[in-house]
Amino acid sequence: MEERNISMVTEFILSGLTDQSELQLPLFLLFLGIYLFTVLGNLGMIILILLSSHLHTPMYFFLSSLSFIDLCYSTVITPKMLVSLVGKKNVISYEECMTQLYFFLAFVISECHMLAAMAYDRYVAICNPLLYNVTMSYQVCSWMVGGVYGMGIIGAAVHTFCMLRVVFCKANIINQYFCDLFPLMEIACSSTFVNEVVLLCLSAFNIFIPTLIILGSYIFIIVSILHIKSTEGRFKAFSTCSSHFSAVAVFFGSLAFVYLQPLSVSSKDKGKVSSVFYTTVVPMLNPMIYSLRNKDVKLALSKLFQKKKFHM
Repeated sequence: MEERNISMVTEFILSGLTDQSELQLPLFLLFLGIYLFTVLGNLGMIILILLSSHLHTPMYFFLSSLSFIDLCYSTVITPKMLVSLVGKKNVISYEECMTQLYFFLAFVISECHMLAAMAYDRYVAICNPLLYNVTMSYQVCSWMVGGVYGMGIIGAAVHTFCMLRVVFCKANIINQYFCDLFPLMEIACSSTFVNEVVLLCLSAFNIFIPTLIILGSYIFIIVSILHIKSTEGRFKAFSTCSSHFSAVAVFFGSLAFVYLQPLSVSSKDKGKVSSVFYTTVVPMLNPMIYSLRNKDVKLALSKLFQKKKFHM
């Protein structure tokens, strides 16, 4: 047998969100609506930023990248989950499972660091406004976004390589609605000690480092805001940051609950609930909490509609 795939298992069965048949259709309709809203919201945001010249700033450059990440990793997970809710048997091949695992991890890790980059951007904009254009130049922003994707690609490659070394010989039912690290390790025949160590180390890096950057940025932002004498200025600065911080709390909180604990104490059902938050709910909410409440975005939308009416 080939060294690459010493596993006896050639396909896995995903248990899905629920085994209660009466809940499957309502859940299908719910998550179909969420996915359509996610696609329309994030794709619309990307197109709007591309077409609106006054949105060609570092803040919206990061927002468009975040929308792209949300669109991609939601697409990696949700369509397969929808099929499982209406299909009798939710089967995924070994190769498809590893591919889904890789792309899911790549985009989730990228989102962690993208949120940190966005927090740093807000820090520079509020705490050093006179140096903003110099500090956050197009070249710097491009390097930051490239670094974000690079960390996602490398981190996902390490996790996937470690998972490819694991032997699956008997059990093939994954207690999750997609191929994830903990559920796969739970059904492994061989030792997963190395995988657990790598998972805890990389998860700590990909969750704690961005969290420290975000918290550090917001501490300086709050101190700077408290020095603003104008009440209107304080409210504007707080409103700009509060939505970002709330989304960060939901995303990193659910990630930490799932990945920053040993395999022996992980809760299967609670893990599914947490997974729903960062795989489906957060990508849907991001266009609203980051952009649709923003005056610049509303202005860009109105200008776009006015141009369309004028040409008609």
